Amino acid sequence: MYKNLILKDSLFLLLILLIPVILYFKYIRGRKVSIRYPSVSHLTGLSGSWRVRLQPLIPLLRTLALLLLIIALARPQLGVRKERVVEEGIDIVLAVDISTSMLAEDFTIGGKRHNRLDIVKQVLEDFVPRRVNDRLGMVIFAGRPYTVAPLTWDQEWLVQRMAEIEIGMVEDGTAIGSAIMASLDRLKDSDAKSKVLILLTDGNNNQGEITPEVAAEAAKALGIKIYTIGAGSRDLVPYPVTTPFGTKVYQNVRIDIDDQLLTEVAEKTGGRYYRATDTEELYHIYDEIDKLEKTEIEMNQFYQYKEIFGYFIILGLLSLCLEIVLQNTVMRRLP
Repeated sequence: MYKNLILKDSLFLLLILLIPVILYFKYIRGRKVSIRYPSVSHLTGLSGSWRVRLQPLIPLLRTLALLLLIIALARPQLGVRKERVVEEGIDIVLAVDISTSMLAEDFTIGGKRHNRLDIVKQVLEDFVPRRVNDRLGMVIFAGRPYTVAPLTWDQEWLVQRMAEIEIGMVEDGTAIGSAIMASLDRLKDSDAKSKVLILLTDGNNNQGEITPEVAAEAAKALGIKIYTIGAGSRDLVPYPVTTPFGTKVYQNVRIDIDDQLLTEVAEKTGGRYYRATDTEELYHIYDEIDKLEKTEIEMNQFYQYKEIFGYFIILGLLSLCLEIVLQNTVMRRLP
């Protein structure tokens, strides 16, 4: 917020040129004839009098009064500049696979192995707070989709909801088509300029009555862009298995991802497919999507003006009154 002082009727400032003329006729030409002394020092006690020293104050007060009243005529206004932010936000739904294959521990942080879902949650905890101008929602899916959070501006609440996600909350399977349709249902009535679905999975579509191809056509018709992410190594991965004795062991298994299908779904809607085989790549993918889907912000500046000529009138009249009082009391001249 910035302040700016303007004069609405600045032509009145030309009246300032009359002040010297007024002062001339008032205090020089119009001065009464008096007895002149070679020096005021001949008048005992007068040379050091405060009244003598303050005599120049009278024309100064008259000058100040005239100047302030002329400024008041020029209508000074104080303008406060404010900035209005017009935001064209993006509505984003995050669809995350929580099927049992996400238990595979082929992702690491700080050299320590973690399962895929834990890493995805950490990456999203970094991604979500950066979308301060956007609404975000979340859909999780396995054998069927489930809405964790509708579209919201409350990123903190969304992060809290993400922390509660666990594998096994939904019956197992991978229903990619159904997950897309559930996400579209959250986005279809949105008035946002841009609508985006970011879908992460680590498997093949094997559940649901709606195919991913049909769901992608629906997204295209609604103008919703889909980014797809395949999360997982292309090699054998350590997968935890519980033995009959209740202990956890690891088996090396291969979990296939349908890269071709995810590529077709993304490209059909104007999006892009990404493959993340480690934690660093996953962070990089969400960083890239964050840069691609930027919120456009338009800054409109405007001024609100307040009339302040009244203050100058008051100060001018006070100066004039002070001059009149002084001139007719303590500064009064003898005839």
